[in-house]
Amino acid sequence: MTFHGWPVEALEFYDGLEADNSKTYWTAHKAIYEDQVRGPMAELLAELEAEFGPAKIFRPYRDVRFSADKSPYKTSCAASFERGGYIQLTAQGLAAGAGAYMMDSARLARYRQSVADDLTGERLAVIVADLEARGWSVTSHEQLKSVPRGFDKEHPRAGLLRHKGLIAWHQFPLKPWLGTAKARTHVEEFLRGCRPLQDWLATHAAQP
Repeated sequence: MTFHGWPVEALEFYDGLEADNSKTYWTAHKAIYEDQVRGPMAELLAELEAEFGPAKIFRPYRDVRFSADKSPYKTSCAASFERGGYIQLTAQGLAAGAGAYMMDSARLARYRQSVADDLTGERLAVIVADLEARGWSVTSHEQLKSVPRGFDKEHPRAGLLRHKGLIAWHQFPLKPWLGTAKARTHVEEFLRGCRPLQDWLATHAAQP
């Protein structure tokens, strides 16, 4: 199958799910999810596989075992690439991300040392500045209020040191191209643009 974008019905599906996150709604609209939401996502991933590697679509069901929010369904259709990268469709449209969402302690230690280093740290700062100049945000799931213990509080890259992960993220504006094959071009442009960040993390903040 060829990717032709997501129709407006895909966004309307999530509008409805946000208003009524119930099994009744899901069952009544499951065909729309399969055909208009998940179907196009699978087609897009198949077309991107040669360049960005295999990708996996996440299950639409939430794990509510340890959550106060017992809503059973995710209000997004998301997928991650084996070689790095993330795509998400919601009622607000398409978004994409790349990088390291969270790091374990060993990887985080390597990241911080590489950020503090004048050579590797300055290279990351240049990469981040380039991504931000494109209009993409660079942030993390969690960050410290101050630099980690053992590092200079006045370090020129203190902001990067405070992160516990590092991701580039972009919420694409909701425009007619989402319903066309041009949506693939926008995703490709983002993922290609994030390669320097992915490469830096793979080299300087990989698992020891």
